[in-house]
Parts: sequence; structure tokens; C-alpha cells
Amino acid sequence: MEQIDEGTAQATQHVRLIFALIIMASFLDIIDFSIVQVALPTIRTQFLATLADSQWIIGAYGLTLAGFLMLMGRAGDVYGQKKIFTAGIVLFTIASMAGGLAPSLLVLIIFRALQGIGAAMSTVTAFAIFIRIFPEGPQRNRALGVLVAVLSAGFAAFGWRSVMFVNVPIGIVAAVLSQRFLPKTEGWLKNQRLDVPGAITVTLGTILLVFGLTNAATSGFDSLDTIVPLGLSVLVLASFLAIESRSKSPLIPPAFLKRGSVLTANTLALVLTSTVGGVSFIITIYLQNILGYSPLYAGLGTLPSAVIFFLVGGWGASRIMNRIGARRTLLVSTGLATVGIALLTMISAQGSYLLVLPGMIVWTLGASIGFPAVNLAAVAGTKPGEEGLASGVVSTSFRIGFPLGLAVLLTIAGAFDPPAAAGVGSYAALEGVVTGFRYALFAAVLLSLLGLALASRIKDVKPPWQK
Repeated sequence: MEQIDEGTAQATQHVRLIFALIIMASFLDIIDFSIVQVALPTIRTQFLATLADSQWIIGAYGLTLAGFLMLMGRAGDVYGQKKIFTAGIVLFTIASMAGGLAPSLLVLIIFRALQGIGAAMSTVTAFAIFIRIFPEGPQRNRALGVLVAVLSAGFAAFGWRSVMFVNVPIGIVAAVLSQRFLPKTEGWLKNQRLDVPGAITVTLGTILLVFGLTNAATSGFDSLDTIVPLGLSVLVLASFLAIESRSKSPLIPPAFLKRGSVLTANTLALVLTSTVGGVSFIITIYLQNILGYSPLYAGLGTLPSAVIFFLVGGWGASRIMNRIGARRTLLVSTGLATVGIALLTMISAQGSYLLVLPGMIVWTLGASIGFPAVNLAAVAGTKPGEEGLASGVVSTSFRIGFPLGLAVLLTIAGAFDPPAAAGVGSYAALEGVVTGFRYALFAAVLLSLLGLALASRIKDVKPPWQK
């Protein structure tokens, strides 16, 4: 019989409270990101900032969050998930308070970057703790369903300084409870140090990659602002691989990526989020700029998708996984997503919401099933001491996927922008924009087909509860 360590035994006594802490940490990240996007116009007005400058309020947070996930996940394995989780909550809370008091845009952006580091520390270790306390099987599947359902809920908008301050009481409560109830561990990897050179290079390389992809979404891949960071990211990440090949305690052990379907599942996570990031943006712009919907009505137009993510992603996906396993679930997911995106390619300048709705529903059904399933597939077979590593790798795959999808699909769409002579708002101009959207959606179909092929390669080991 497998021996349970003291930390795990303590965790099982307070599993519901610990799960609430995991949800709280993830909720802080989601609510912060969502509300700040809504508050951007108010922040621009107060600080008299340009649109380009104000985008750094979101960009600084996203860059540090994505860049530090891998490092903080592995640091949790080496030094203890509780230490990194609690420190992340404290850093996020302090940065939120300071951001709410920021006297200038530059100060706000600096504290947003610190918030991103805090969020990376807390969210990646939260999922690692989740893997630790919920054994593989129906129990973990159901718990992830609850987590997805809570995070899919909508959030109210506040004044922008209130956006920062609302995180503070939540963060204080989470920090106090985590110090009291999280399992006391000094690190689940004994006699192993953190690979500092590997940590520095993978963090810097990831930040440069996300920065380059973010620039590509607005400036294209041929822009110097895109080429330079992407080129530097290739060099830095190549250095990371060289360091890892010589390290006695590599940040990402090659044996981990070779085990089961870890590499395939993480590649699928990258593809899945790429299509979601690009397609959701195109749908939103199509509803507003082509069909003429206001932001409010465009938001209401995407409400069916939000409901599907809440119900199907939160409650249905875990039941499907329990019945048919990860591989078949992901085949269903990518199959539905491919069909849904294919239906969306029929958009036109003279279209209507009712023509968009069927494709949007089918595509969302596939994506809502896929997100929980690919998360579970990516961490299946995780051994003690690898929880932070598994969490860091899959979280990074998800975070890179969104800017990658936006960059690729918007570059394709932008290649078909109508000439200035067509006249802004004219039928020819609108048709040119929609043509670009169609080609971008065709590319998304190809990406989704790649996801289908990857899903077919997932090794679906028969779980013990079905033996």
C-alpha cells in the first residue's frame, strides 16, 4: 500500500478548504484580467494615455505571468508549493493595493507586471496542489469541472481603482488561510536544487516569445518590433535547451516529456488555445464592425458561448471523461470544434447573427469539452515531486497559445485588408475585411484538424476505476 506523507495526510483533512483556496487563487487571476480590460477606457482618460501605451496595462501583466509560470511551478516542487503559493498571493495583493494608488501610468504598469509574477506563483502552484490532493480519476475530473464552472462565471465591472482594491481583501483572506491550512512541506523533491541558468533562460525566452507574438497580432510578422523579440527568443530558448542537456537537475527533465502523452497533450493545448484566441477575437470584431453591434449587444451575442462553457465545460466534460476516457473526449472536442469553425467560414458582409450562431455554438461545445480534458491529459501520470512541473508546462502552453493564435489568424486576415481607395465603411471595404476573416477561419480549420490528429495520438491508458 502506498505510504502517504504527512503533508498529504494533512491536506486530506481540509480538502474542501484547500480546494476553495485553489479556486480563490485562480479567480483572482481571471477577475483581474477580465475587469481591467473593461476599465481600460477609464484609465486612458484619467492618465491621458494613448491606446498603444494603455495596452501595456494588460501586456505587462500577461508577459510576466506567462514568463514565470515554468520557473514558479518547478520552484514549488523544489522549495515547497505552500511557500511559493503564499508568497504569490501576498505579492499579488500588495501589487494590487499599490496599483490602485498609482499616481501615473508608468507606476501602474510596473505594479501590473508585479501582479503578473504574483499570479504566476499562485496559479501554477494552486494547480500543482490540485493535482496533489485529488487522485487521478473521477474525483479529479469532477473537481476540475467545478473549478472550470466557477471561473467561467461572469464578473461585474467597477471603477478602475476599485478593480485593483477588490483583489486586496480576497488576497488577504487567501494568504491567511493558506498559511493555516495548506500542507506543511519543505519541498517534494529532496536533495535537488533549482536549475537557475535554465530558469533564467526559459523565463526570458518565454517573455520574448509572448512579446513578439503580441506585437505580431498588431504589426504583422514582418515588423521589426516582431522580428527582433522573436529572433532573440529563439536564441535564448536554444540556450535553454543546451543548458538542460548538460544539467544534473534540469528544470524540465526529458524523461517527463517522453512519458505517456505529456508532449502530445501540451502541443494539443497550444493548438486548442490558438484557435480559441484567434476565432473568438474574429467573432467579436465581426459582430461589432461588420454587423454594427454595440459592445453591449456584441457581449450579449456571445452569451450563449459563456453559458456553454459554464454548463458543458464545468459539469459535462468531467462526466464525458469518466465515461469514454481522455482520448475519445478530445476526439469529440476537436471534431466539434473543426465543424463549428467550418460553419463560421460562411460569414459575409450582408450576414446576420442567426447565421453566425450555429457555428459559434458547435465550436464552443467542442472547445468547452476540450479545455478540461486536455488539462487532465497533460497531467495524467504525474509523479510526486512533478506536480509543479506538470502545472507549469501545461499552463505555459495555454498562455502562449492565445497570442500565437491571434498573431497567425490576424496576420492572415490583415493580408486581405481592402485598399484605402475602397472607402471606409463602403460595401467593398466591408467585403474585403470579411474575406480576410474567412481566410483566417480557414486557417483555424486547418489548426483544428491538426488538433484532431494530435487527439488521436493521446495514449488513453485504461484507468483503475474501469478495470
